[in-house]
Amino acid sequence: MARTGRPATRHVAAVQRAIAILNELAAARTELGTNEIARRTGINVSTISRILATLAGGGLVDHVASTGRYRIGVGIVRLASAVDLDIRSLARPHLEELSMRLGETATLSVCPDRAVLEADLAAIRDKGWAQAIGEREEDLNAVAVPVLGRGGKLAAILGVQGPAVRFSPRAMRTAVELLSEKAAQISAAM
Repeated sequence: MARTGRPATRHVAAVQRAIAILNELAAARTELGTNEIARRTGINVSTISRILATLAGGGLVDHVASTGRYRIGVGIVRLASAVDLDIRSLARPHLEELSMRLGETATLSVCPDRAVLEADLAAIRDKGWAQAIGEREEDLNAVAVPVLGRGGKLAAILGVQGPAVRFSPRAMRTAVELLSEKAAQISAAM
């Protein structure tokens, strides 16, 4: 990290090309040859060949000797397993932004009883969101959206709540769009 407290903004071209190659191999979900990767990425074939050799040496891609093609390697799993996917850490900046922009309390709930929640979700799935008007407390309103994990399974619930006098049904509808955007970003990060 730079001394400014922020990451550097200049990128290393060779690393960007390696990332592009890895992304293409991951998207293909099958073996790809160097020429096909070149067509998909716009990167020179000889450059792709050298980058693939480097990635294969690090175990991030596998060279399939029988076909001469490449696929994602198990080294990617090793790297991925080192990532801390604690949903609370991932959601914190989004919760802070929601609170700041909406002026209300933003919450993330990880459900304890999935069976009950799945039944409730089935009822609101088409709508895409839920609301509570005076449900827990007479003067408290809330809206919530699902945060989905792998395979589209419910991982958590992202919500905003506030006093009914301030957080009216109209304000709640306005909040749903921002909530949905943040839930999608958290889901993507997971």
